[in-house]
Amino acid sequence: MSKELPYIVPAPQPEAEEVFAVHQTAQEFYHEVNTRSEFKQHCQWYYATATQNRRDLAKMRGELNIMSWFCRRKLVN
Repeated sequence: MSKELPYIVPAPQPEAEEVFAVHQTAQEFYHEVNTRSEFKQHCQWYYATATQNRRDLAKMRGELNIMSWFCRRKLVN
């Protein structure tokens, strides 16, 4: 019975292993490309948001601060 087993379960063909290796490499490549693309988009969004926040801060610093009128403390000598 043990002599018949090698004929029932054939060894994998080297060609199939090469095809799977190429497929795996292609999948890893596309995954890396997608990851880098998403990171680049995130960086662009981050820099645009940071630039807008800097503009908003400069605008707010130039505006009159009404709340400071109500929150002034009297200085005691």
